[in-house]
Formats: sequence, C-alpha cells, structure tokens
Amino acid sequence: MECPHLSSSVCIAPDASKFPNGSPSSWCCSVCRSNKSPWVCLTCSSVHCGRYVNGHAKKHYEDAQVPLTNHKKSEKQDKAQHTVCMDCSSYSTYCYRCDDFVVNDTKLGLVQKVREHLQNLENSAFTADRHRKRKLLENSTLNSKLLKVNGSTTAICATGLRNLGNTCFMNAILQSLRSLVEEFRKTLCALWQGSQTAFSPESLFYVVWKIMPNFRGYQQQDAHEFMRYLLDHLHLELQGGFNGVSRSAILQENSTLSASNKCCINGASTVVTAIFGGILQNEVNCLICGTESRKFDPFLDLSLDIPSQFRSKRSKNQENGPVCSLRDCLRSFTDLEELDETELYMCHKCKKKQKSTKKFWIQKLPKVLCLHLKRFHWTAYLRNKVDTYVEFPLRGLDMKCYLLEPENSGPESCLYDLAAVVVHHGSGVGSGHYTAYATHEGRWFHFNDSTVTLTDEETVVKAKAYILFYVERQAKAGSDKL
Repeated sequence: MECPHLSSSVCIAPDASKFPNGSPSSWCCSVCRSNKSPWVCLTCSSVHCGRYVNGHAKKHYEDAQVPLTNHKKSEKQDKAQHTVCMDCSSYSTYCYRCDDFVVNDTKLGLVQKVREHLQNLENSAFTADRHRKRKLLENSTLNSKLLKVNGSTTAICATGLRNLGNTCFMNAILQSLRSLVEEFRKTLCALWQGSQTAFSPESLFYVVWKIMPNFRGYQQQDAHEFMRYLLDHLHLELQGGFNGVSRSAILQENSTLSASNKCCINGASTVVTAIFGGILQNEVNCLICGTESRKFDPFLDLSLDIPSQFRSKRSKNQENGPVCSLRDCLRSFTDLEELDETELYMCHKCKKKQKSTKKFWIQKLPKVLCLHLKRFHWTAYLRNKVDTYVEFPLRGLDMKCYLLEPENSGPESCLYDLAAVVVHHGSGVGSGHYTAYATHEGRWFHFNDSTVTLTDEETVVKAKAYILFYVERQAKAGSDKL
C-alpha cells in the first residue's frame, strides 16, 4: 500500500555507525536480546523483535504514541514518528499506523537506501561466514563434528526455518523441496542471473496469506495440501505470460498436443511440470457391454491408500502380521478395481450408468516422484489418522512394473532414490507437528523448524512417512530393488 507517513517517520540515512555489528538478520532485540525476527525502526534505528516473538517492535511504536503532557507542541510530531520499521531479514517495510506493508518511498528514496545498506551488510557478513565455514571444512574430515550429535552444537551446513506459529507444515515442505534444489537448478540455470538472495520465511508466509486464503491464520494445516497449493500457484505464475503470450493462447496451443507429449497441468509446461509432472492412463471398462474408455491425466504427485489389512500395524517391529510396504500401497493404487454403486460409470454405448472396473497405469514417470501416503480419512464426524508404519526403500525404488509400456524404458530410467521425507507427529490433521528428513551430499539431516541435526539412514527408514520425494537415478549403479 501507499503509506502517507513515510516523510515524517523515515529519518535515518544509511550509516554503519548507527546500526549494530554483524548481519542484520541476526541483530538482537534491544529489550529481550532475541535474534529472531529483528526489525529496525526507520526513525531512530533501534532494533526490536517482531510481533511473532515478543512484540517489542510494536511496543516501541506504541510507547512513542503516548502524549507527553509537558510537551504538547511535540505531541503531533511524536505520534507521527516511530511508525515505520523494516524487516532485517526480508527488507520489507511495515507501517504500524496503516497496519500494512509499504510499497512507496520518500522523495529522497531513503527507504531504498536503508534497504540497500542492510543488504550490503548482510552480504558482507554472509561472505565472511562462508569463508569461515570453508576454513572449518578444509581443516576437518567428513566425520569431524561440524554437526555435533547428542546435544553439542557447532558450525552446520544446513539452515533451519523459524516456526511463525504452527507453520511447521510449511517448513517441512520447504526443507524437502530444498533438498531437490539440484533438479531445479538444472532447469532454471539458464534463467538465473546474478547472485542469489536469501529470503525470510516471514516474507513467504505473508505471500501465502495473500494468494492462498485457505492458509490464513495460525492454526495447523495439512502439509500435503500446502505443497499442492504451492506447486499449483508456482506453475500458474510461471505459465502466466511467457514472452508476452497470454495464458489463453498457451491453453489453446497446448490443446493441440497429443496425450503422450502433454505433461502439463492447466496449460503450458513449466519448470514445475518438468520436474514433478508425470502422466497417468486411466482405463475404465463397462462390465455390461465391454466398452473401454481411456483418459490421460497429468499429475504432480500420487496419493496412495494404505491397504486396510495393514491399518492396525503401527510399528515395524510389531509381530502381528506382515509389514506394509510402499510396494503394497503402489500395487493397491494400480490394481484393477471394481467401482462401487456410488461411482457408476456413464457408458456412452449403453447410454446409462453401469457397473465398471477401473485401472491406473503410469504412462510417463516424472524426474522427481512425489508419493503421498493417505494417512487422514474422514469418518462420520472426525478426520482420523492412519498411524500404520509403511516400509520404504532409500535406494532403487523400481517403478517399471507400474508403467503402461515398460519395454520402452531404459534400465535406469525407472529407478528412484529417496531425497526427502515429510513426517507428521501426532494424532490429527488439525494438531500435531511436521518435520522433514532430507539428504545432502550423502548425509541425512533432520529438519525440525529452526533445529537441524545430523541423522543416519537407520533413523530415516524408521520414520512413519507422510510424503516421500524420490529422484530419478541418472548414473548407472547397483540397485537394491523394491
């Protein structure tokens, strides 16, 4: 929004002597000394914590609005000042009087000057920290305690995300997608120019609120729903206007593509569909006349039921029957199924709804295979959780037997290796907590909001997975097939 209070509230100019030392994103609140969500007042350059920590930035503004009884002449001026502050992580500007984020600037461009100064301070601190970490790595072996286990802490090569109030569902998905950054890099490297800039989870959180109304507020959300909303919106924005071409033109152009070439969701192919996009063939057969209907459906992920016979088995070591495996879930998804009375098929030959069978084949596999285990289901009044342990492979997930035309696939093109796992802890979708496991440079990390710890494969395979991310194997290597 256009803020009318900038001219009276933005009184500081970039001056290193007015700001604390170190990177702005790590500055400490002058009241509680917390380094979470620091904001700098653009009137007096004091630093306070945001409203999601202890709210001292807002209290600083409120204290400045108290009338000074012995200085009535300055009352108006006092109320006007200390109203605008800047997020030291995302560099967004906020006005407390307008109660909104600010997009305009002063006539002298002071807001942008402060923003550029903070960015320079952050980049300088980041460069120094990266140099320090490189020195640590050079002087340490792979098993040196860069990441101490069992309580100790030191330099770490992975970054956590702060919980902004039941935002673990978002953090778990972002950490999982982060581990797939190499796949994004391969596709986007031609488009990226200049140096990368880090973004704060707060800024993404505000964007989520704006474009995804379902996720507004601070109640717990479903990580899978968030992931789908995130990928769908990213896909729509990327296809929104390539080289000035309108979305309607893109849709019209794609309508002429054959099913075998059309791996897109709602329009043109983008980096999202290039990485996560696959194609299902849905076959429906009328049991009365034998008419077969085939339909090609693009997908970004596959939602798999946990077979009912396994739903009472909660742990891997439980002796009551066989352990449910990911293969059992995939087989349940692709097996021939007779549709019940509520899903009668409209047969065009019989010209009425008839009993039928349905079967899914995978026509095209994606580069990154996202498998969602359906752990939540509705009863008459509640949405319950299926807490069954599902065994999954770390390497060599073989998808060849689920393909429509497996003979046309290469020996390695159907093998997938695990890259990340999202786990839901708790009993219900509206409660509990989300964490993620992800691999980087051959090591596994556990991401629990802002806490990142080094873990091992044995711990990962024991997790009760909610979402699994598998990456297509590129180089030839020995495989442990599922």
